[in-house]
Amino acid sequence: QVQLVESGGGLVQAGGSLRLSCTASASGRPFSMYGMGWFRQAPGKEREFVAGISWSGENTSYKDSVKGRFTISRDNANNAVYLRMNSLQPEDTAVYQCAATSLLLGRQWEVYDFWGQGTQVTVSS
Repeated sequence: QVQLVESGGGLVQAGGSLRLSCTASASGRPFSMYGMGWFRQAPGKEREFVAGISWSGENTSYKDSVKGRFTISRDNANNAVYLRMNSLQPEDTAVYQCAATSLLLGRQWEVYDFWGQGTQVTVSS
């Protein structure tokens, strides 16, 4: 079991930056053995993969439209995963959720077993 809590969302102007955090409480299986991902969902749109990171943090994966702007990282000692978002655009506006999978790394939401409640990111033009 993993409980996930996101923070760091808010309102920012286009071109600005935010850093999302996700802290985990894991039981049974250590946090360091979960692949972690960030997903987002805008009103009226489907949930989409944003970024993922492998158990050790050695491997990462990004949605094409955020490559070069967003950076995912993790701190296994503190059971946390982060999403640094730079050069934010209005189309990045969404509820952002972190998620945990027993796989090494995944891009499909169906492979993620545990989800946080989400944090709102709003980018004004």
